[in-house]
Amino acid sequence: MSSINRRSRNITEGAARAPNRSMYYAMGYEEGDFKKPMIGVANGHSTITPCNAGLQRLADAAVAGIEAAGGNAQVFGTPTISDGMAMGTEGMKYSLVSREVISDCIETCVGGQWMDGVITIGGCDKNMPGAMMGMLRANAPGIFVYGGTILPGRYKDKDLNIVSVFEAVGQYSAGNMSEEDFCQIERRAIPGNGSCGGMYTANTMSSAFEALGMSLPYSSTMANPHDEIVTAAAEAARVLVEAVKRDLKPRDIVTRKSIENAVAVIMAIGGSTNAVLHFLAIAHAAGVDWSIDDFERVRQRVPVLCDLKPSGEFLAVDLHKAGGIPQVMKMLLKAGLLHGDCITISGKTIAETLADVPDAPRADQKVIRPLSNPMYEHGHLAILKGNLSPEGCVAKITGLKNPVITGPARVFDDEQSALAAIMAKKIVPGDVMVLRYLGPKGAPGMPEMLAPTGALIGQGLGESVGLITDGRFSGGTWGMVVGHVAPEAYAGGNIALIEEGDSVTIDAHKLLLQLNVAEDVIAKRRAAWKAPSPRYKRGVLAKFAFNASSASKGAVLDRFE
Repeated sequence: MSSINRRSRNITEGAARAPNRSMYYAMGYEEGDFKKPMIGVANGHSTITPCNAGLQRLADAAVAGIEAAGGNAQVFGTPTISDGMAMGTEGMKYSLVSREVISDCIETCVGGQWMDGVITIGGCDKNMPGAMMGMLRANAPGIFVYGGTILPGRYKDKDLNIVSVFEAVGQYSAGNMSEEDFCQIERRAIPGNGSCGGMYTANTMSSAFEALGMSLPYSSTMANPHDEIVTAAAEAARVLVEAVKRDLKPRDIVTRKSIENAVAVIMAIGGSTNAVLHFLAIAHAAGVDWSIDDFERVRQRVPVLCDLKPSGEFLAVDLHKAGGIPQVMKMLLKAGLLHGDCITISGKTIAETLADVPDAPRADQKVIRPLSNPMYEHGHLAILKGNLSPEGCVAKITGLKNPVITGPARVFDDEQSALAAIMAKKIVPGDVMVLRYLGPKGAPGMPEMLAPTGALIGQGLGESVGLITDGRFSGGTWGMVVGHVAPEAYAGGNIALIEEGDSVTIDAHKLLLQLNVAEDVIAKRRAAWKAPSPRYKRGVLAKFAFNASSASKGAVLDRFE
């Protein structure tokens, strides 16, 4: 549908239409341009973070691609927050908030300017879910272009990435690393532009969007410095203009079956715990019935096929060289673990898109395992329940020899005091750390706990100390960790009632998170508990705290039923 026809539903002929067209003439439009589709380019470029500092050339390529395909490009900006830079600070509370801000920006511009389609370009963690939610709400034809992963840093013949720095903090504090090595790792870990290099949140979400059908094949694992990603951005623009002509919309593509495909790929690649939170929110934006229990259902039948950081060996650039997400998807499709009939933004089905991809991974690579020899027989994102999380929580169990622990609770009401206890070596094997009042409402903003978990790994405590929180984890986290505990402490969840020394059980085999205290004792504590005062009473954090749903519902702001 052309833009002038789309606008004609809201703009009458004659006097009311003239000022509308005049403003386009001011931007250099000619008469014939009004018959072309007007395509938004949601440009996430900024110099805030290396994840987004390399996006402008992709936006430029997208604009050129739109114009070459017969469309008019309308560029607008979307903000970002650098999780890596904000980690461990008050700024981290704005990270999840930025997902909502980004989605609002895209929905507002596409709706307000009555665009015929939108290409969204993003790099850092919340760019992806924010973009997808905004496109689904606006429901004009849309496509996502990933800004690309970073190339690895290098020191002493070892690849480095952002998590190398957080783990080095723990190693240095434990006396297992020299100051020179620590400083060199800090300086060399991030060599240029691109999103964090392991299968952390950004690469997890980009890979999932490719599996979802909302990005082009192979585009989710390209490196930002490489030229192929510019070519892919231009091709995405061409594909989008064709989708506009066919009136193929995001909600035609994002269905229950396609979300199941995306979650299957997340399990197969060993993706981030944040994918659970974000796909709950994406499903809500799409109007799709999808619950936290669906993740466990998919996990039980999909193996982990890829040996990727944080708990594995390789980076996203290695996965790209080994065949990328199409190779993983073809293996899952061949095994009956994907819905091949799902449509993609190109107009082809998943099965048609993967027709020429080999059934099995190449023998000359070690990143993608064959189905006969997976990393793990079942997926790695386990949904645990119990009296500490009746709504469910997320445990990332890859890399653990035995994901079971029962130990005394070490209770902290903020991240900083928990990190200080780790650095002071007050946490010992067998402890279960409890970090609370860090949920969507309590923090607010549900910050990530990479600093404490990275310090635990660096001190060699990753498998011997448990950590539970109503906050989130970075995609770079691994270990005996459980996040997204719901209900959160601020909402009166039982995590608020844990006392120092209480026995707590994490058991991923039994899918259990349990406070081992008698029910009458819990009831007595509940009667004495009072909700704390809100940390913020004005501004964006206050609005988020007031409106945010439970993490088990995606921590979205527009769930009013």
